Amino acid sequence: MISARILRRRIKSVQSIAKICRAMEMIATVKLKRTQNQALAGRPYTEAITQVIGDLAARTQMDLSTPPLLQKREVGKITLVHIASDRGLCGGLNANLNRMVAKFILENKARPVSVITVGRRGRAFARYTKLNIRAEFHGISDAPTLRDTLPISRLIIDEYSHNETDQVFLAYPSFVSIMNQKPTLDPILPIEPAKTTSLATEYIYEPNAKTVLDELLPRFIEMRVYHAILELIASEQASRMVAMRNASDNARSVIEGLTLTLNKVRQETITKEICDISGGAEAFNK
Repeated sequence: MISARILRRRIKSVQSIAKICRAMEMIATVKLKRTQNQALAGRPYTEAITQVIGDLAARTQMDLSTPPLLQKREVGKITLVHIASDRGLCGGLNANLNRMVAKFILENKARPVSVITVGRRGRAFARYTKLNIRAEFHGISDAPTLRDTLPISRLIIDEYSHNETDQVFLAYPSFVSIMNQKPTLDPILPIEPAKTTSLATEYIYEPNAKTVLDELLPRFIEMRVYHAILELIASEQASRMVAMRNASDNARSVIEGLTLTLNKVRQETITKEICDISGGAEAFNK
């Protein structure tokens, strides 16, 4: 039978873990509001610039002068930007993302896939599975600026412009709600022209569409990468908050179970001592 001393030690240990989980849950809750607002605020701009870029790309195709970032080539090499978190303890967020990335790579066995990892968890996955790592980025803060993500964007633009890759994808968790973070795989290069030119009557580009497009294309890639990282941070905080809440609840359940076992052990010990005393007194009287 387990001793009461060991049970008390276990209860104290679980209580300490529960306090840590509760503190991490509160920190994630505070951070979530800001990161969620950043991710949601960036979506309208991202959608708008995507629509404008698509319209500009369609006009440029009509002029028969295609910028490098719009040029479609036969897909021989693929680059995957794997955007994961730096820290763990955020539920199945990184595991689900890694599973999606692994599935994508298996589906493209015929083509070499190189990986640009963002975040230590993505880097660990790429190294463990022995992927072709092109570059590694980590240490991005919980409140990044566009300047912090520029090295990633410029690497993507340079690789595609110099024909070092034929297709670029972004893999990141998209924030849907506090309880739902969806692994997302978005193609960003080459940029697809719009199927219709519905914006043609709404905008006049000066000095001309090609000049505006040449200026906007790098900004578009920079914004897509930046917004994907904002989505990751919001998803990470939401997933960590839920994971730490579940861990705190489980810790309380474990403490209740250990306390019940401790009470049973104490009761058995007291009963045994009473029996021993009664037996000794009976033997003494005889």
